[in-house]
Amino acid sequence: MSKTILITGATDGIGLLTAQTLAGEGHTVLLHGRSAEKLETAAKEVGGTPETYRADLSRLDEVEGFAEEILARHDRLDVLINNAGVFKTAQARTPDGLDTRFVVNTIAPYLLTRRLLPIISTSGRMVNLSSAAQAPVDVAALRGERGLDHMGAYAQSKLAITIWTREMAKDHPEGPAFIAVNPGSLLASKMVKEGFGVAGNDLSIGADILRRAALSDAFAEASGRYFDNDSGDFAEPHPAARDAAQVAEVMAAIRELAGKGGRS
Repeated sequence: MSKTILITGATDGIGLLTAQTLAGEGHTVLLHGRSAEKLETAAKEVGGTPETYRADLSRLDEVEGFAEEILARHDRLDVLINNAGVFKTAQARTPDGLDTRFVVNTIAPYLLTRRLLPIISTSGRMVNLSSAAQAPVDVAALRGERGLDHMGAYAQSKLAITIWTREMAKDHPEGPAFIAVNPGSLLASKMVKEGFGVAGNDLSIGADILRRAALSDAFAEASGRYFDNDSGDFAEPHPAARDAAQVAEVMAAIRELAGKGGRS
């Protein structure tokens, strides 16, 4: 059965390849990107007539507008793949004074997910891009009160998205499923090339696991779990994801910051 699937960060890398794969299987794919020009190119590469949505995820007001566009055009969404992410950036701070890595990798997908929940059925899935790089969250840095280096902010933002994936799963025991996925370390994405200066591994490794997490029966009961594609199995995230005090602090900050950008 054809699904309607929204993929953020779908203009290159794993996002684009996943979109091509899913569209080739007959699914309706909605493409998000930051650049209108790149979206146009991506739509041609995906083929057919995919819908495209432009939004800068470092701007929470644009995330809100993005969600409104989706809600205006669709009354049902089967899968949301929160793929967009940033590692190295020349603009480490957003206009609101927050850390760009935390906003794009953690807060924006939380806000988007909360806003789109009304049109996602209990059988739907939210697939969130985590990473093998996870580190305890400095909540002051998450709130924009302290600066971090690129790797520190990235690793903490990836633990933070894993934390809210687990917590949202607890809040919605009847579904949809919320699944955190490390798609594979050092894949050949633009982010890896710019951040680490290496060519990276085959992108299809990441695209395949995102497709499986979105559609496979093997993930039907995986809500709240973390899949580590480096080991090829479900795994435990960083121990800080099970630290009640850390989780409470992180969730309070995410809810507050997302609330300033939208209505969640």
